Amino acid sequence: MRFGPPRSPSKAVFGNLSNMGARVARMFRNFNLENRVYREISKEKPQAAPRHAGSVPPPAGGSVAAETVTEDLANKKNDPLVSLLRSVYVDSTDPAAAEMSKEDTADKESERRPLKFSLPGASYGLAELTDVPKGKLTIAEALKALSSHQRHPQTMTQEKIAQDYCLDLKDTKALLEFFVPFQVQIIPPKTEAAKQIKAS
Repeated sequence: MRFGPPRSPSKAVFGNLSNMGARVARMFRNFNLENRVYREISKEKPQAAPRHAGSVPPPAGGSVAAETVTEDLANKKNDPLVSLLRSVYVDSTDPAAAEMSKEDTADKESERRPLKFSLPGASYGLAELTDVPKGKLTIAEALKALSSHQRHPQTMTQEKIAQDYCLDLKDTKALLEFFVPFQVQIIPPKTEAAKQIKAS
């Protein structure tokens, strides 16, 4: 027994029609399914393209003859090629000069200078540096050079900083132009109530 307002007859009819339509569609879809599958299976498959002649392996009986031919070609001298190889002139340079240039660069890298400025104490538990390679700066030295140049631009010129820290002039110009020190700002909360987490 159904309670509630009576259903309109149009909804009942269309609801049954949609089920009936699905049944009819299923019948047409499954009609003669086995025969259609058998027809597809029995169709001739397309033939594969023939392989390239170079990739076909040689026949088993002719392998001995092929090996002897390749050995003959490998052992045979080609007189024009041999004469061309004899006419080649190779000019080599002394490897001692290359080793000397490597030693010069190693000497330059090994040149070190003592630190001009360092932070007090061992920062972050790391060992304190005592010297750095020439042409290099620590962050503390870079910040010190920037601040001294900003405070006293007449006395701490680019040339003076380059001389003090053993830098190239172009590196010093790039340092003063492009190196921007970071700033850490801790913004305090506006009220004391903002510090506490309210229980809900």
